Amino acid sequence: MLGKICLAICVTAGAGAAVAQDAKAPAVVCNVKVLSDKVKDISSLEMWKKSYLKEGMSDKDKGLACWETVVTYQHQETPPNEFLQQESNVLDPIKLFNVYGYSLCSVAAGEVAALAREAGLKSRGWTINAHCVPEVQWDNSWHMLDSSLINYFPKPDGQIASVREISDAVQGWLKDHPELKGDDAKLRAYGWVDQKTAWKKLGPDLLSRNPFYNGRGWWPAGTHGWYSTMQEYDGSGKTPFDWISLPALGYQVNIQLREGERLTRNWSHKGLHINMDGSGGKPGCMTMVTGKDALQYTPKYGDIAPGRVGNGTLEYNVPMTSATALEGSAARFENVVITEASSPGGQFLSVKDAEKPGILEIRMPSSYVYLTGKLRFIPRMEAGSAIAVSFSDNNGLDWKKLSTVKNGEWAEADTTKLVLRRYDYRLRFELTGKGAGMRSLEVFHDIQHSQRPLPALDKGQNTITLTAGPQEGMITVEGSTSAEAKGKQLLLTDFHPQIDGFNETYVARNKATIAFPVETPGEMTRLRIGCAYRASSADDGIDVQVSFDGGKTFKALEPFGKSDSFATRYLVYKDIPAGTKSAVVKYVATSNGSLQLANFHINADYKQPNAGFRPVKVTYVWDEGGVEKKDEHVARTTEDTWKIACAENPVMKSIAMELAK
Repeated sequence: MLGKICLAICVTAGAGAAVAQDAKAPAVVCNVKVLSDKVKDISSLEMWKKSYLKEGMSDKDKGLACWETVVTYQHQETPPNEFLQQESNVLDPIKLFNVYGYSLCSVAAGEVAALAREAGLKSRGWTINAHCVPEVQWDNSWHMLDSSLINYFPKPDGQIASVREISDAVQGWLKDHPELKGDDAKLRAYGWVDQKTAWKKLGPDLLSRNPFYNGRGWWPAGTHGWYSTMQEYDGSGKTPFDWISLPALGYQVNIQLREGERLTRNWSHKGLHINMDGSGGKPGCMTMVTGKDALQYTPKYGDIAPGRVGNGTLEYNVPMTSATALEGSAARFENVVITEASSPGGQFLSVKDAEKPGILEIRMPSSYVYLTGKLRFIPRMEAGSAIAVSFSDNNGLDWKKLSTVKNGEWAEADTTKLVLRRYDYRLRFELTGKGAGMRSLEVFHDIQHSQRPLPALDKGQNTITLTAGPQEGMITVEGSTSAEAKGKQLLLTDFHPQIDGFNETYVARNKATIAFPVETPGEMTRLRIGCAYRASSADDGIDVQVSFDGGKTFKALEPFGKSDSFATRYLVYKDIPAGTKSAVVKYVATSNGSLQLANFHINADYKQPNAGFRPVKVTYVWDEGGVEKKDEHVARTTEDTWKIACAENPVMKSIAMELAK
């Protein structure tokens, strides 16, 4: 709750205010991206395709590119839990690569399968003994590509074996060695006799030629080996069976900067992580160093970051002395005004007509998940005036009152419990009474991001490129379909859908619909729609319809298709009427049996009001030989390139981005 506090530091009126800008200058710069020539761009599905899928690739090469992507950006580890998908884990591959960089085998299998589908290939998943793996189809056959333990199994003809072929090889060999089946200790002892190479000389032929085992029979991360493969594929528990985690697609990095806003991403962490509230385990890779321990394999795949988990900060010192900057970037700016600098008390935000409330709404979109939150501001009050502060995390559909301030001292709130696991929220300040105003407003967050995709430097010459645009924002509609997520995450019902025919666990029999209203601050440019479901019949599926007249009429979009063993769908729709700022997206179940909606994801991209390019300051900090180095560069065009030279191997520390003053 907000309240009076005493600070141990001296703060002057207007602290944190930004320099006023020209009346014609844009208030927001969208899609700001800094790239290094040493690290590929995987900030969205589109950019992943450009980075990994090349013209003329064979289907086999495409499948291997999907496998290599997950190997490169996701380490096998205790998974992050956001509770958005039915299984609690984060299941969007692009989100996992950019925000986390680690998860478990079932998620990795789903990611390979999802990326393969985006590459135009068929894919499916299998659960084997204590492990999950994907298969991708090319040349009319299936091929197992295990990205979590980092392997696949070449056959004598050069093709890659399927799950069934691997299982047949292992189980066939175990028929002649029944005493070893399922016995971890005996398999380890057997495989490591004869100078620890018996696994290669005496085991199944298919495993003996595997290029990913080291000389002692360990997989690249050193956490599993030949002995575990011999158990995973031995058929225990009637495996394999058709099951896989169902990913959600649609996340993309869109860094937006306003005057007074600064994003810092660090090649280090404070010990903060998404599961720190007890919702899951601490990832072991937080204490690991690239090239050592279980991260020993990552340099082979281009990893030049010092570690995997990163904690950064997003800070916003709201420009309370610039009407142009504040009004242009605020979600609402109603019946409030910035006083003249010559007025008594200097410049500050105040209510314009004391007979009516003044409203200031600040939206806080982030490409990286919020872990902590703090809010501080200096009110300016007169007798009878007040400022009510409210919070919304469902696109302004509902508001939670934080407190009402009736004094002129600093007010502060810890918003961690409200913002944890969120990527977007809004703050509303309602000013009432004569003289109600605000001198300063500061918002601070710790965020989590993966170190791996950050634009790192390497020894020698580095080419750095900043790009900005398109000038678009994004509204996301996504909530859990599980009631168990309540209190940890938004639920599907928090977005005020119209539900017809689905029961309380979102199981549909016959036709059923769920329709979501979607509103954007600016003209809508595209809808990116996804969902995943489990069905009892191959004839079952989910289709999508869209309305641009408030639900009076609907247009059927390209069919998602019928169900199969991996029922996950994603489509992008661009044929949106000019001037549109609202839509209704309807999921329509076509189920004769039983179909359960597992997760859904709607992104509405829109033209960001008052957006355009302004110079962006980029600050790199790193160490060379124990000496701190810094490079500050102001990018003055929407695509700007510069060089940074490192005489020695750099140890990366941070990259900060903000609008130049």
